Amino acid sequence: MDAISNIEKFTKGLKIEKFFENVKKQYAILRGLEIIDEASKHAISKLKARRKEIPWKDIAGIRDKLIHGYFDVNLELVWETIRREIRELKKQISQILEGVQIEEN
Repeated sequence: MDAISNIEKFTKGLKIEKFFENVKKQYAILRGLEIIDEASKHAISKLKARRKEIPWKDIAGIRDKLIHGYFDVNLELVWETIRREIRELKKQISQILEGVQIEEN
């Protein structure tokens, strides 16, 4: 959740032109997406089975879709991903975490 919150902070009020110009923000946002990617790859299989509506494969492959090779990053796709999908992902993860806490109690 921290990675998503950080991405939201980094992009609040940010326009696409400024995103393309600001290498520090690009690196910070890409790092956040890498963390989300790794976390989803290591999600507990039981959790994946319970929440089949979550596109686990899409989340787990986000880094591969956004970064082609070592130095070729599709910034337009990164921008579209954070603008269109990050809120929904945060909502889904919040629901998952709430469900896990309820089951543990």
